[in-house]
Amino acid sequence: MYGWIVLIAVVVIVLIWLAASYNSFIRARNNVEEAYATMDVYLKKRFDLIPNLVETVKGYAKHEKETLQNVVDARAAVGSAGSVAERAKSENVLSGTLKSLFAVAENYPELKANQNFMELQGELRSMEQDIANSRKYYNAVVKQYNNRCQMFPGNLVAGMFHFTPKTMFEVESTEERQNVHVDFGA
Repeated sequence: MYGWIVLIAVVVIVLIWLAASYNSFIRARNNVEEAYATMDVYLKKRFDLIPNLVETVKGYAKHEKETLQNVVDARAAVGSAGSVAERAKSENVLSGTLKSLFAVAENYPELKANQNFMELQGELRSMEQDIANSRKYYNAVVKQYNNRCQMFPGNLVAGMFHFTPKTMFEVESTEERQNVHVDFGA
């Protein structure tokens, strides 16, 4: 009789633990999705701002077509990216081309003094900070989720219910980690 009670108690405890673990995975996965959606909002705002910025620069820097085309191409690549890894890579390339665009703008004092350009540049600078903060938050919740998926005993529940690790949003190449070098000499 007591054996059955102990067995039932152990089964109930295991089921409660399993339900709690499952719910914590759902909560962690939802945090990852929410963090990605937040970051995506900022990336979309930047994506929408870029054509205005390019058009403003075009009026002043007519012979800088290659730089402008690189920005337009990088923006198109972001629009067609499918996975988180592809999106991260495309967004990093776009960030690099925007740095180049601002480096080109330094050669045009009248562009730097243009109120519209200054407002767009300020808005983009603010947006880049928001994007950086949202990437940090996204990567933090992905780390928590991935730890839960990979550490014992959570890895047992993750395997049982097909919870798989998520991809971090990170810079892949060493060139993208470098500061843009601008040389106005010669």
